[in-house]
Amino acid sequence: MSALQDFHGTPVFLCPAEGPLLLGEREALDVIGEGSYAGAAWVAVPVERFSDDFFRLRTRVAGDIVQKFANYRLGLAVVGDISRHLEHGSALRDFVRESNRGTQLWFVPDTAALAERLTPGRRGPAR
Repeated sequence: MSALQDFHGTPVFLCPAEGPLLLGEREALDVIGEGSYAGAAWVAVPVERFSDDFFRLRTRVAGDIVQKFANYRLGLAVVGDISRHLEHGSALRDFVRESNRGTQLWFVPDTAALAERLTPGRRGPAR
């Protein structure tokens, strides 16, 4: 069950691990709608909810999904272990590193790490 939680004054919509995969823009819009309706500034989606194509940058699935979140002014946190995806080349590692330096898309190991990132005065890159 999805839930809205407050992380240091930032409303975060937590998606459950169970649920439809985010295969592209259509599924992203469903999650964006739920998060927006709940009043979220960020949406945290477990890594299990993303298809493998999200992590294959050449498919452009990640770019399409992230762009939808940006269009609706919602941050997207991919929550969980992505190490198996990082083994397939440097492009994804570079993408994750750059995303974590920004303010739109973060890859975090768990919701505690997301809460830390959202601590006032700490919204910069992951350490």
